[in-house]
Amino acid sequence: MKGLFAIRRSSALASLVSIAAISAPGGAAPSANDWASYALDPGGARHSPLKEITPQNVGTLRKAWTYHMRPAGQTADVSMIPPEARGRFATGFSASEATPLVVNGVMYLSTPYNRVVALDAATGQEKWVHVLENRDQAPTRGVAYWPGSKGTKPRIFFGTRSGKLIALDAATGKPIAEFGEAGTVNLKTPEVMNGLKVAPLGMSSPPAIYKDLVITGSRVQEMPVKGAAGDVRAWDARTGKLVWTFHTIPRDGEPGADTWEPGSREGRSGTNVWTFVQVDEKRGIAYLPIGAPTFDRWGGDRKGTNLYSNSVVAVDAATGKYLWHFQTIHHDIWDVDLPTLTLIDIQKGGRTVPALVAMNKMAIMFILDRVTGKPLFDVKEVPVPTDTDIPGEQPWPTQPMPVAPPPLTRLSYEATDLLDATPELKAKCEKVVRDLNITPSKMFQPLRADSAVNFFPGSLGGSDWGGGTFDPKLGLYIININELASPQQLAKQPDGTWGMKAGYAYFADMESGIPCHKPPWGELVAVDVVKGTVAWRRPLGTSPVPELPDAGITSAGGPISTATGVTFIGGTKDSRMRAFDTKTGKLLWETQLPASSYGVPMTYGVGKRQMVAVVATGGFAFTPATSDEVVAYSLP
Repeated sequence: MKGLFAIRRSSALASLVSIAAISAPGGAAPSANDWASYALDPGGARHSPLKEITPQNVGTLRKAWTYHMRPAGQTADVSMIPPEARGRFATGFSASEATPLVVNGVMYLSTPYNRVVALDAATGQEKWVHVLENRDQAPTRGVAYWPGSKGTKPRIFFGTRSGKLIALDAATGKPIAEFGEAGTVNLKTPEVMNGLKVAPLGMSSPPAIYKDLVITGSRVQEMPVKGAAGDVRAWDARTGKLVWTFHTIPRDGEPGADTWEPGSREGRSGTNVWTFVQVDEKRGIAYLPIGAPTFDRWGGDRKGTNLYSNSVVAVDAATGKYLWHFQTIHHDIWDVDLPTLTLIDIQKGGRTVPALVAMNKMAIMFILDRVTGKPLFDVKEVPVPTDTDIPGEQPWPTQPMPVAPPPLTRLSYEATDLLDATPELKAKCEKVVRDLNITPSKMFQPLRADSAVNFFPGSLGGSDWGGGTFDPKLGLYIININELASPQQLAKQPDGTWGMKAGYAYFADMESGIPCHKPPWGELVAVDVVKGTVAWRRPLGTSPVPELPDAGITSAGGPISTATGVTFIGGTKDSRMRAFDTKTGKLLWETQLPASSYGVPMTYGVGKRQMVAVVATGGFAFTPATSDEVVAYSLP
């Protein structure tokens, strides 16, 4: 194809830590052509001002270049794949959920092959490569760009799987000698390790940048209960010195400590920001979307509402001082977390209301005033089921529910919801019900030991870390939604705690990945944030069942939008990239990818040309990784 570049690293390059240098001027501020942070803007709205690609011409997009992330001769690290799954998933490729950055014509990308790379954004040609030591891994979702200040040149920041925070020179890829120790800060400090010598702590998402601070969340264990703390911290971007810490589980004497039963806070893990800290730069506020505590399916040893789990917490971005919080789930025993947080400005009654959208995995959308934390639509405490046969468990009797918008996915399951599109599928799904001992569920049904509660939506969401995009002109928040349950049953463990009886399971025929309930299974949904109503919803993805053409399919990652009214999304397990009309939801364009893209796409400008790029590896939703490609598109 004309204009196509296919780039693959040679074996000679694989041994180099950094090569070449970037000619971009040091310290140049990002422009409208750039995609300078994971979600474009510090608040995460992912709305590009670029206008070359429109609803009228998007259908002519063509591949401009391809970059292969896997070095020649290197195979994937299979240590993270369970031995019983390696036959199917050990393909030689590794999965990525990355969104590249582009600043001043240079693309920065973390790869799942122990490397961070810089590419020419116009051609995909490598400019430098940084190889991590000891086969460590940068976050699979991306890196952060700091533009520098006061004579300090731009830097690339990222955390690693092993618990390091690393700073690279954006021009060369070389470690910054004066940052920490030779460019590295050890995140596993005594203050977060809870007295343990060994405990999982790393980063799966890029840090946030506020002025000269690097703000880090963390990836910690889901179980057992005791482990590293999920505290959020800020570091000096020049030196790596710790500037502030926010305790996501309050310490003695701190507000919220009394929401835990005595003795239950000490040494507990989880309650972390594993997705993205968002920042209101104008007001100097950082917003922390904090997840569930360990263990996230059982709370018999942590009675109470458990602040600040499942909460949006606003803090002073310069000091970490607490400002306000809003808890979206009390006493989480379902792994609901709080993966989606977006800062938006709502035009209402002739004035601009600074707001935010927060969504847990149940796709329950809370729209809050981001200065005060007060809901813009009334929130009521709704009575929920509390019956369970787990000794000592005390489910919270109410949960917060906004009067608007409505939940974006189903929240309960009845036996009549079983998939019956064909006799064969019905038989397979009936077997899933028998094998897993599945019972129906109500909204917020507590888990049990005598049966598997078919909790909707399951561990994948609803909504998940991919989040949504906001078009301020249209007042529409667009997000991809899954409907897939997790049948969850508890069993007593040898140490007296409670854990999953049969591990993590999904309500699907695992051979085909087809969900076992009647559709829809995957949708793209637009919410009018002024009215609090659903503006439109469309099936997302190619249905795997011909008899159900509008079912959609499971997705991950999320969408972006542009000033011309185009919304782009990959995400679906059918290996497609699509463009929709933001105002109406009409499908405008789709193209085949080398594998499914489970990151978020991005768009940027090179001269007068607008390009759209996506990382497409597969490796999610019951499918193995089968590609290592970054693909960029442009108009002819």
